[in-house]
Amino acid sequence: MPSRISAELAQLARLARDGGLDLSQVSLRVKADLLLSTPQPPAEDIAAFSELATALIPTVDEATATILARKLAGWRHAPAAVLQALRARGGAVLAALLRHGAPLPPAELEEIAGHGDGEAMLALAERADLPAAASLMLAGRGERALDLALIANPAPLPRAGLDLLLARARTDAVYAPGLLARRDLAAAELIPLFLQAGPERRLAMLDSLAAIEALGPSERRASLDAETFDGWLLTAGEDRDSIFGVIASQLGGGPPLADAMAQDRSRDLIALAMIATGISVEDATRLLIRLSDEAAHSVDRIFALVALMRSVSRGVAYRLVMQVAGESVQPPARRSQHQPAMDPSGTPARPGAAKPDSRTVLDEVRRTLKGKREQG
Repeated sequence: MPSRISAELAQLARLARDGGLDLSQVSLRVKADLLLSTPQPPAEDIAAFSELATALIPTVDEATATILARKLAGWRHAPAAVLQALRARGGAVLAALLRHGAPLPPAELEEIAGHGDGEAMLALAERADLPAAASLMLAGRGERALDLALIANPAPLPRAGLDLLLARARTDAVYAPGLLARRDLAAAELIPLFLQAGPERRLAMLDSLAAIEALGPSERRASLDAETFDGWLLTAGEDRDSIFGVIASQLGGGPPLADAMAQDRSRDLIALAMIATGISVEDATRLLIRLSDEAAHSVDRIFALVALMRSVSRGVAYRLVMQVAGESVQPPARRSQHQPAMDPSGTPARPGAAKPDSRTVLDEVRRTLKGKREQG
């Protein structure tokens, strides 16, 4: 018998003699240690341990059950009945099983995600084999600790779950670093986090938006006239908070976009929003300076904003600000007249294919039939 086990048994014997030990719990732990220390435990020993453990696990204290769960979770010889008995304890015992890799089928993991609570949920959110359905159920709980565990988990995030996390990231800056650090998420999926992204991620996001815009250009709104822009300049100087709502309205957005621009102290978002309205970079810079805030008084910040505005087209800027604010991108309006593609009669806008002369067709049919009779 290994010396470590001998020492532990001696200590347990002393406790038993002093009357400070529940021997049923001791026997369970000792039997487990003996089996775990054996490379190939006999089948009859495993069966005897399974019978003993399933009988005692419902009655032992939580500390003993938790220790047992931690030891048996990753043991390849662990009897299924014992693991099931430990799982039924719930709480810290279930959390120990989950955290230490107890083999559980996806259906059981989903069941725990739907009905579990407390520490077990956090342990479940950390499992690398977390099924997509269970991940979505955990994200749907709206608990910050679970969300952050899901973000740190290398398991794939389902699209619906990612949307929930991105929505929360708009109002909670703690979410962004973990989401941006995930390399399994494409740049196009992380566009709502543009303001928190670094230069490399930002460039990838702009490239993906440019590709999307090239495939389906967004609606072009009428550009501002000089008089309207002068009014914007006046508003920016006298009532800074109002200008965000004015620009959001011009883009067809609402309070979410206005609030996002107001809260962004870097002024990246309002700069992009002005490009989306069709304002020139020069005019947009004048308005940014008129805000007279911290960004306006920083030469470096103004130069950075000018560089950002010059790097995007109007359509890309529109898509970007709407996604950052969580507003939907309006589809382009249909201005063209419907022209049936399969109608050979033609339309006023596009003549159809000329109809073949009926006599020519009849002559061709006659020649074909004559040739077949001669061959027959």
